[in-house]
Amino acid sequence: MARASNPRGTTAMWIRDHLDGLWRDEDFASWYSHDGRPGLSPAQLATVCVLQFLFNLSDRQVAEAVRCRIDFKYALAMELDDPGFHHSVPGPTTASI
Repeated sequence: MARASNPRGTTAMWIRDHLDGLWRDEDFASWYSHDGRPGLSPAQLATVCVLQFLFNLSDRQVAEAVRCRIDFKYALAMELDDPGFHHSVPGPTTASI
């Protein structure tokens, strides 16, 4: 869907195409507690940080972009019907589902 709507790609799509696999959830294992409710993918949160920096977005703006933009969902390997992130939950970024 992202390629169909953006045949030349976007910056967000470039991030996934070129950086996919650069970090894995296991790379961040020591940052997270093993107790309690499972969290979001640390690798996805790292990618959100990169997108937030590149586009100079606030926490609210990046959360909205993840909810609404197909290229951001592509960059994060999310399904189109994924509800995205909420800006108020702390983590490596302040985004969470």
